Amino acid sequence: MRYERSSALFRAAYNVLPGGVNSPVRAFQAVGGTPVFVKEAKGAYFIDEDGNRFVDFIASWGPLLFGHAFEPVLEAVIERTRKGTSFGMPTALETELAEKVISMVPNVEKVRFVNSGTEACMSAVRLARGYTGRDKIIKFAGCYHGHADAFLIQAGSGAVTFGSPNSPGVTPGTAKDTLLATYNDLESVETLVSANTGEIAAFILEPVAGNMGCIPPEKGFLEGLRELCTRKGIVLIFDEVMTGFRLAPGGAQEALGIRADIATFGKVLGGGLPVGAFAASREIMRHLAPEGPVYQAGTLSGNPLAMGAGLAMLTAIEKDPEVFTRLEQKTAYLHKGLEKALDSKDVPVQINRFGSMISVHFTDAKVRDFESAAKGNNDYFKTYFHGMLDRGVYLPPSAFESYFLNDALSYEDLDLAIEAASQSMG
Repeated sequence: MRYERSSALFRAAYNVLPGGVNSPVRAFQAVGGTPVFVKEAKGAYFIDEDGNRFVDFIASWGPLLFGHAFEPVLEAVIERTRKGTSFGMPTALETELAEKVISMVPNVEKVRFVNSGTEACMSAVRLARGYTGRDKIIKFAGCYHGHADAFLIQAGSGAVTFGSPNSPGVTPGTAKDTLLATYNDLESVETLVSANTGEIAAFILEPVAGNMGCIPPEKGFLEGLRELCTRKGIVLIFDEVMTGFRLAPGGAQEALGIRADIATFGKVLGGGLPVGAFAASREIMRHLAPEGPVYQAGTLSGNPLAMGAGLAMLTAIEKDPEVFTRLEQKTAYLHKGLEKALDSKDVPVQINRFGSMISVHFTDAKVRDFESAAKGNNDYFKTYFHGMLDRGVYLPPSAFESYFLNDALSYEDLDLAIEAASQSMG
């Protein structure tokens, strides 16, 4: 394929945007080459600025459950735009969407809308700290909760030491209150809790990880976290920015049968528009301003365009709950096909899947946490990624990201991707 227009646009962007992009993964640094610039999209496909058509397996990193330019969402946004794009005052739409969220998601009674997943997770942690009167949190290596300071933490020198910043600009003072555990390793969590008795405000994690590839929780892991939080008075936060309204109408809490104390949302909730939210019981949410002392605010929170798009998306899900069955079946079909295609190529491959999330890892070992995901062969991944791209299949440009299937994908699209995978690896 030719990428002349995309290459020119990237050079122009590089002059005015850091790295030429507004989010790092878009820069293709992990895979090399020039980012593809999108011109338009519909259903399962997008067209780039050079006129190339691609089957899209990222769906805007998750929000587009029904595919690009989904008519109910388009109509809702157009209707709302004609009435005004922003007010900085309450609208009925905020209440309608909150009521919809509460009716669909287990264990939540009140919702606060914000503008991004980062903002939702940052606010959820502040609320948990204010609610418990404790300072420290436990996060899990490889789980991404946005770019707030408290989340940009890497492991310290030992299992029970404080974390340390992994980005300039994050202070050691911030890092000392974030402890790092291992996903799917309950013992690592118990060790941290024992070493910091009475100091842990919250655990925060992706219930199904999507930022080290798709990594499902192993049996007993989330159940153990839930029991430990209940016993120790710790707030369990599920970051459902990816999984919320994607794995089931009630997200991972419904799909896995585990109840969090606070859940954060984004992506599908906004139907493709920028949005975030965090939700919990009345008991926890009453601590949030203006009802309580924990401060959080946002000028554009509850933006009517995002609220309208979100309401249209959740209404569509309510009307068509079988979408989750269809997506799971398509993902299983893709899994089986990719496994057969790649197993014949004499390369080490592990494929992880949960619901409509899936990822391919070029390694012999089971991928169950960040350490095992990091052992994947990135040279194989680069070959695979560019081979798929040249054959019209767009995958996440990083070995540490999940694919997100959308319902507009046909089985012919999946067969195309499976054949492309076979050809890409020789």
